[in-house]
Amino acid sequence: MQLKYLKTALEPQEHLSRIAGLSWSPNCQKLAVATAERTILIFDENGERRDKFSTKPADPSASRTSYVIRGVAFSPDSTKLAVAQSDNIVYVYKLGENFNDKKVICNKFQQPSSVSCILWIGGMIIAGLEDGRVRALHCKNNKSQNLYGTESMCISLAPNSRGTGIVSGHDDGSVIRFYLVEENSEPSGRLFTHSVAPAVLAWSSSGSIIAAGCDKKVNFYDWQGRLQRSFDYSRDDNEREFMIATCSPNGQSVAVGSFDRIRVYTWSPRQNAWNEALSKDIANLYSITALAWRKDGARLTIGTVCGGVHYFESVIKRTIWQDKFEITFVAPSQILLKSLQDPPNTMIVESQNGLEIDDVRIMGKDNYLVARTEESLILCDLTRSLISEVTWIATGRHERFYFENPNVCLIFNAGELSLVEYGDNFILGSVRTEFVNPHLISVRLNERGNATNNKKLAYLLDMKTIVVVDLIVQSIITQISHDSKIDWIELSETAHKLLFRDKKMRLVVVDIQTGRKQTLLSKVQFVQWVSKSDVAIAQSDTNLAVWYNIDLPEHVTIMTIRGDVYDVVREDGKTEVLTKEGATEHVYPLDEGLVEFGTALNDGDFGRAITYLESLGDKPAAKAMWHNLANIALMQQNLRAAHRCFAALGNSSKTFYLYEMIKIGERYAKNTGHSEITCPEVRARFALLTGDLRAAERIYIEQGDLESALEMYIKLKRYDDAIKLAERRGYPGLYDLREKQMNYLLSTNQEAKAGEVLEERGEKDKALTLYMKANKPGKAARLALKTLSLLQNEDLVSRIISLLVRAELFELAGDLAQKTNQLDLATKFYKKGNAFSRAIEIARNVAPNEVTALEEEWGDYLVSKRQLDASINHYIEAGCTLKALDAAMGAKQYRKAVQIIKVIDEPEEIKKYAVELAEHLASIGDIETAEDLLCRAELYKSAIELLNKHNKWEKSFDIAEQYLDSDEISELFSDVALKLENDKKFRDAERVYITMSQPDKAIEMYKNLEMYDAMIRLVERYRKNQLENTHLQLARHLEEKGKLKNAEVHFIAAGDWKSAVHAYCSAEKFEDAYRVSKQKGSDGASNQVAYMWAKSLPSVDGAARLLTKMGLVDNSITFACDSGHFDFALDLCKATGKAADEVHYKIALSFEDEGKFQEAEAEFIMANKPREAIMMHIHGGDWKSALAIAEKYVPEAVNEVLINQAGAALEARNYHEYEALLIRAERPDLIINHYKEYNMWHEAIRIAEEYMIEEVPELRRMQARSNRGSLSSAGDSRSLLQQASEYARNEEFKKAAECLLQINEANAEEKSVERALIRAAEICNQFLEGDDAVEIARELGPRLVEINLIGPAAQLYLAAELPKEAVDVFIQSDNWNKARRLAKEIDPSLVSYVESQQKFKLKNQGNVEQLADIDIVSALDLLAEQQQWTRCIEKAKQHGGQILQKYLAQYAAQLIRDSEAPAAMNLYLQYGSPAIAQNFTVYHRIAVECLGQREADGMTLWKDLRTFLFQVVKAIKAQDAPDNAAIEKFEQLLLIAHYYATRAACRQVSALQNISVKISIALLRYTDIIPCDKGFYEAGMDLRQLGRESEAFVILNHYLDICEAIEEGSGDLVDHTDFGSTDFPSSVPIPETMHLKHEMKIHEEIRDWVLAISMDQQIDQSLPIDDRNLYESSLGLGDVACLISGYPVIGRQPITFQRSAALCNRDAYSKLTVAAKMSPHTDIPDVLEFIEQWHGPANYISN
Repeated sequence: MQLKYLKTALEPQEHLSRIAGLSWSPNCQKLAVATAERTILIFDENGERRDKFSTKPADPSASRTSYVIRGVAFSPDSTKLAVAQSDNIVYVYKLGENFNDKKVICNKFQQPSSVSCILWIGGMIIAGLEDGRVRALHCKNNKSQNLYGTESMCISLAPNSRGTGIVSGHDDGSVIRFYLVEENSEPSGRLFTHSVAPAVLAWSSSGSIIAAGCDKKVNFYDWQGRLQRSFDYSRDDNEREFMIATCSPNGQSVAVGSFDRIRVYTWSPRQNAWNEALSKDIANLYSITALAWRKDGARLTIGTVCGGVHYFESVIKRTIWQDKFEITFVAPSQILLKSLQDPPNTMIVESQNGLEIDDVRIMGKDNYLVARTEESLILCDLTRSLISEVTWIATGRHERFYFENPNVCLIFNAGELSLVEYGDNFILGSVRTEFVNPHLISVRLNERGNATNNKKLAYLLDMKTIVVVDLIVQSIITQISHDSKIDWIELSETAHKLLFRDKKMRLVVVDIQTGRKQTLLSKVQFVQWVSKSDVAIAQSDTNLAVWYNIDLPEHVTIMTIRGDVYDVVREDGKTEVLTKEGATEHVYPLDEGLVEFGTALNDGDFGRAITYLESLGDKPAAKAMWHNLANIALMQQNLRAAHRCFAALGNSSKTFYLYEMIKIGERYAKNTGHSEITCPEVRARFALLTGDLRAAERIYIEQGDLESALEMYIKLKRYDDAIKLAERRGYPGLYDLREKQMNYLLSTNQEAKAGEVLEERGEKDKALTLYMKANKPGKAARLALKTLSLLQNEDLVSRIISLLVRAELFELAGDLAQKTNQLDLATKFYKKGNAFSRAIEIARNVAPNEVTALEEEWGDYLVSKRQLDASINHYIEAGCTLKALDAAMGAKQYRKAVQIIKVIDEPEEIKKYAVELAEHLASIGDIETAEDLLCRAELYKSAIELLNKHNKWEKSFDIAEQYLDSDEISELFSDVALKLENDKKFRDAERVYITMSQPDKAIEMYKNLEMYDAMIRLVERYRKNQLENTHLQLARHLEEKGKLKNAEVHFIAAGDWKSAVHAYCSAEKFEDAYRVSKQKGSDGASNQVAYMWAKSLPSVDGAARLLTKMGLVDNSITFACDSGHFDFALDLCKATGKAADEVHYKIALSFEDEGKFQEAEAEFIMANKPREAIMMHIHGGDWKSALAIAEKYVPEAVNEVLINQAGAALEARNYHEYEALLIRAERPDLIINHYKEYNMWHEAIRIAEEYMIEEVPELRRMQARSNRGSLSSAGDSRSLLQQASEYARNEEFKKAAECLLQINEANAEEKSVERALIRAAEICNQFLEGDDAVEIARELGPRLVEINLIGPAAQLYLAAELPKEAVDVFIQSDNWNKARRLAKEIDPSLVSYVESQQKFKLKNQGNVEQLADIDIVSALDLLAEQQQWTRCIEKAKQHGGQILQKYLAQYAAQLIRDSEAPAAMNLYLQYGSPAIAQNFTVYHRIAVECLGQREADGMTLWKDLRTFLFQVVKAIKAQDAPDNAAIEKFEQLLLIAHYYATRAACRQVSALQNISVKISIALLRYTDIIPCDKGFYEAGMDLRQLGRESEAFVILNHYLDICEAIEEGSGDLVDHTDFGSTDFPSSVPIPETMHLKHEMKIHEEIRDWVLAISMDQQIDQSLPIDDRNLYESSLGLGDVACLISGYPVIGRQPITFQRSAALCNRDAYSKLTVAAKMSPHTDIPDVLEFIEQWHGPANYISN
């Protein structure tokens, strides 16, 4: 929380002027300030003073200084102000609603002692007195009462946030709690004793009580008075005593004032603790004596001891919503909403539970607010200022809110619709539905004021079922099923009728009470209830239908209209239908009288309704309205209105009956003074009129009028009810009543009923006689069976049996015979009556041998009745196995037939049904049992044909080997293979050949068919050593046939891409050659092909255009130059407008290499490189030519030529020419430096005296120092130098060099050693040759390198003819350019040596940047080795093409090894996934690894995988010779990824959950690709969640089997027999680890559930099959999988697509398109967009 200073309302004084009290009015518009001058100042909300009045003493004679104000408090309605004074009185001033209203005292309360503090809670003022008492002051009666009292002065008071209780602080430190309204949880009384007098006291909404005082501690106590937390500032020297405190309006913050400081403490619901949120220091504020927090929590006002009043804004944060509303968070649980538009309005929104509000949104055309907390949802109707807070579990904030209904908010979340009525803090009701379109939901809440508890909801349970719910009792009133999908529903305002329209445009009305529905109209375009009535209108074509009385829907008014109806308006006493026809609008008025009649009925105004009906006369509609009004009048017990209605209808009987009731009621009202309807007789007659006899009886009994009740039943001939009533009431005339009943029954020939009466009385003989008289032998027999005495009368029993036999009631006759121990006769009757179970029961005890015969007869009887399935068990019991088999086959009970046939051993008997049973078993996928059955019937060839038919070649071959001879086998299977070939089922034929162990025949078949992909596949599997050769042979064969594209594939597969390029070049198909070289070769190869392509073109312009398009002009020019095609290069330059300087330069270099220096010179000049020509002549020693060029083209290079020529003269020891040339070059300094270096001081001084006279003194000094140094140095070096000079004069140069080599740091200075070594190098260079030169060079060279004389060392090795060592000198010094140039000049073979050395060194140093400049591949390899993949990829990207793809593949493979397949996929998404065959394995691994990922919350992974695979497939298809096998493989992976993405999107929309479950099941078709345990786990869990427990059990049970196989490491444990009716692959790879290896808790829960279900006999533990004898998701022969659900495309007119043969079920596609429109924020639109991108736009009508 932040306290932001706003303004000072009252300036502080320079002296003590204590603010005695502050109080904000509850309406937030006024602030009352009590000053030290005993005046009350009134400020507005902006801090502007608007009013002022003085207070007065209690004693009029006392002076104004005789008292002080102790506190002020506003009344709850903000119109009154209570002022507590120290002179024992409390005044209440009436301020009025406006600032300028007159101020008068309306109450005054004299007190026994001085008032110290004051509060105003509810309707009473609470005052604390100095004598310790706390009193309540009542403004209504101007009286006071003691609440409680203590012995210590009351110094502070604080209310709780609910306004139901107070706490008071007393001078002795005690704190007392007192409840004004009794609360059971917390008692009143002394709560705790504070350490000091609690001058500061507050009571928060969390129940905590805050107390503080002069000890500099702020303590928080709980509701039991225990210390919760203490903030101790006693060690803070800047803190002083605490003076005052106040709670924020929501009770979650407390402000405590002290000297120059205000502290704010806040309650944290999450931490369940108080924290200090703010400590604001205000210099020169002095002590705070008053605090007041405005009701909305946005302002905190401070009063000080110096009389200052300051406004502070207390906010947490403030936001602006779309420039329409300002949202201010004044507390974590409270916000202030202010409208920024006219008219301005402010509303406080607060969590009633004190929870932190973390999200606020304005919705519903800016009329509603939705706020969230952790545990609740706050809804506000901003137009009516209604707030609701309901408990709400956080669900990821996926709720959707609908505000179309003005009284209730509809919240849809996760398939559940919740209703919240604005202003109520509870959920009105919740239902499960997937349809949340406002047109498919109707809510009515006490509309038109005709009922208080009339709250109804109508919604769709599914597309064809409407449910109507009573929201008061939370029960379903009715459920309406319809034969077509429903697209609109609406309840009437009274909720007694429901209108709905279906997809066939039919309008139906439903009576809610009876559930009766009736079709009103067809072709309905518009339908609506008329506002504030039960009149309905609908448009059909150009007709407008109006039902003024919806209770009689057959009475409809039809009128012809123009245009389309768009609204119905009822206002100003008129009801009008508005239509629009193009730009023209029409108005059609309705009969307001008829509308008014309906309104009058619903408002209960019968007089107005009757008056209106009387005005209609004999109109056809009047009769129906009279009828409707009569029923309503009866329901509301309005006798006179009902009497008038029945009179109008001509129903004289009811009219007379009601007339009598009215007269009876009038007499009752006259005698008793009570209402007519309370008359018991009237009430009883009403009950009779409505047919409620029990109610009438109850009314008579309550009045003690038993006779009337009995008379009522007797009149209605309901003697049973009369006798029961008489028995209950002990009626004395009961006997007469019974006799009267008996006489009535006998007189009306109801002997059977009379018999029942006598039987109930116990007169069983008479009853039996009457039964037999009435020819009811059945009743007579049942009576005899219950009566032992009757059974003992054999004659009577015989007569009854005779009657029973005559009536063919054999079973009852058998019962009587069994009761009289005539068991044989009983068995006979039971058999006649086909009661075989009873007959068998007797036979088991009397004649066990006859049981089997009876069982057989029973079976025969059932067969005769065509109950074949019921007869099977009886035949089995009778041991008639063959009959049982016949019955089972006849009943199509194949399972039982299989079980029965298993016990039959005779092959001949089995043969009868073996073929039929085998066909059935094969149709449900149980091939194994079918094969076993045929083998048992010795139908081996049939078994083999069956297995072959179902592609079980291996098993059929085993049977053939076992039962057939070799010739038959060969003939049979060869014929099968040939037949399959002829039927173009080549894959099946291949399997037959493989089964026969003849793969060569399959290879030959494919070769003859030119199906080379399949041929290669078999060669790779069975003849792998011949694979490369096969590829080459195929490639050459295809090349000869001109099928170069196909040949290319095989050349590349054989690793010979160069042959592919050569083939294309030979055929002059340079474009393809370029493509292959680009993909498979290096950049140089592709550039070379491009060059050849360009060179083959007839014109240079064409070549230039081609190379320009390919961006290879520069490369081609370079290549032409390197190839010596200089003319072509010059032509290219001319055609492309490029400068030919580089070409001329390379021509010059070529001439130079050939020794044609003059031609080279001309080309250098043409290349604008005269310096290169100069350097050429300098290197060649042609100083004249070099000087001539320099003088002509580069004058500034003349001196450079002269200097180089001088160097050459110096090397030749021609000092004279050396001096002349340097002097000509104006560089005498170089001569002097050279002489100085060699201590030739005389020559140096000579040159200086002639050309640089200023240097002479310095040279003389240097000469002197040199001489002194020479004298002081050892004599060895001098003698060696002298000896070397001597040897040189004698031309013994080797010895001279050896002498110079003896000079080192031990015998000479460093400079002398360097000069000696240089001199030795010069001698070796000029005078030594052969072995002498090599020997000296090998010794001298390392020493020169050691002192960093790189150039002389290289020159030395060159003179000794040691070129490699010369190059090594530059390599050792990292002078790679010189090393490379030297190698190129002296020995081109050394260039590769230099480069390899440089690469090796840079690689060891890890210097990637320089290595990349030389060899990008090595640099990239180095980065890859160092795992610096980001840098590696970035550098590879600069070179593009094959290099990038190579390292992308390496990086992706590394990521896959690290289990980061999604990251590898993102890599290819970023850089592209070209159709490079070498990458296909990586692509496949990425897809498979991603498909094995744990299901993510969102669909990002599946979208990325789908996009990745789509790009791969697209790239492969774009090839000139697409790899069909790769396309098929990646198309399948793309389809799986698409299904995963679609499923994830469907899970975001509850209406699409069925489709998501279908996808999960369909994905089991690909468990040979996705991890099988993952597939079965996801499908099983989805089915289980959907309530399809039978299927979920089978699939999750299989999942557990797979998990056991994973743990055992063997797939032998997995049984696939339960999935014989599916297309799920039976042979799938078993994963190494479980999919739920990190979530074993879920795994164990599945195991427990499967175990529990397995014990439940009510659940079918098998997969259901459809009329195809397949599981619903399985693809049969010729079936196509739906692109959305994966299920077979069934039904007419599936959705097709423009660019492929893919199909969709129309229903699934329609659901997706609807969901895309209804839920655009989900990923459903993305799925549809991808389908269109993949297969093209959808055609809604299939061909």
